[in-house]
Amino acid sequence: MTGANESSRLLVRGIAQLASPAGTHAPLRERSLGEVDVLEDAYVLCEDGLVAAVGPMRELPKLDGDVEDLDARGMCAIPGLVDCHTHACFGGDRVEEFSLRAAGAGYEELHAAGGGILSTVRATREAGHEGLREAVRRHRGWMLAAGTTTFEAKSGYGLDREHEIASLEAIRDEGGIATFLGPHAVPPELDDADEYVDFLLAEVVPEAARVAEAADVFVERGAFDVEQARRYLWACGEAGLVLRLHGDQFTELGAVPLAVEIGARSVDHLEATGEAGISILAASGVVGVLLPASALFLDRPMPQARSMVEAGAAIALATDFNPGSSFCESLPIVCSLACTQLHLSPAEALSACTVNAAYVLGRADRAGRVAPGYTADLVLLDAPDWRYLPYHLAGPVVGAVVQGGRVAWRR
Repeated sequence: MTGANESSRLLVRGIAQLASPAGTHAPLRERSLGEVDVLEDAYVLCEDGLVAAVGPMRELPKLDGDVEDLDARGMCAIPGLVDCHTHACFGGDRVEEFSLRAAGAGYEELHAAGGGILSTVRATREAGHEGLREAVRRHRGWMLAAGTTTFEAKSGYGLDREHEIASLEAIRDEGGIATFLGPHAVPPELDDADEYVDFLLAEVVPEAARVAEAADVFVERGAFDVEQARRYLWACGEAGLVLRLHGDQFTELGAVPLAVEIGARSVDHLEATGEAGISILAASGVVGVLLPASALFLDRPMPQARSMVEAGAAIALATDFNPGSSFCESLPIVCSLACTQLHLSPAEALSACTVNAAYVLGRADRAGRVAPGYTADLVLLDAPDWRYLPYHLAGPVVGAVVQGGRVAWRR
């Protein structure tokens, strides 16, 4: 994310279709999740980084003074996309692991053998502070080219005080929203998860809380159990951090009930969540963040998104961009998967990766819609219909990106 240009005006004119989630509230659920306002032959006027006016071209008033003009004839516009779950701060890659998995090795098998997350931990520690900033900067550019104007990223590949804080600072300094994922795995120098949680609470949480906005924990077999997660999240909440969880990726260990119990903002993954967990989620204020690119990448079952929506749960979509289990920075691809594999409509997918994702990040009052007073972030689709966003699978659908009232990227 970048700041707005001071005293600047940008007019985006001649938009074939402008699509934005309807209403003013968040998060959207049930029928409202699929309600999108579509305005044809539209304009958007941006002033000092904010949306100043939206309307049909026939009602465009005469504008005095300097105005930068962006001709969007033949293009459609949607809000800037919001990626509320990424692991964009890491060193190295896991292409060798990808090859091994393609030959039949399983995720948990690789993790137990010292690969998986721990291989990225080694590379992240070797990258150094500037290397981590360069990595986030590069990945941020990839996301921007795919239409993402607001992104979250987690630590969790440092697993010690120095590199966890360096990761959070790199995310913050490169324009991301930082989440402290200290309990992502037990570091190689320790054997006991309880001992590691003790270390995090005593040595890392106080400083992390000065950099991060949220805290996260990986609740899973071989990672951290519910009691360890509860203890960690309770301390993070006391330190002022918003609470989030990785849960039900491979097994149901109680992450959803814990998320509801502690008032978490979200519980993410949910590939293994069954009927009881869906009912608990639907009756709560916790958002289920769904990560279909990760499920595809690992050849895992997809989360039951249709059942969640019909039960009344609030859902969001994100990429889970990371080097091992979802090397994908594209929310348009995630929207395609949401429609073809999760059985969401294009409108539901759009709302899930705009206003609902913005809600997860505490920004639903300024991001996720194209409306007066919101940050002037929008994506111009090089397509005749906004629904090409999910329809054109992995195609060059993003033509330009406006971020903070300026043209930040063009194809």
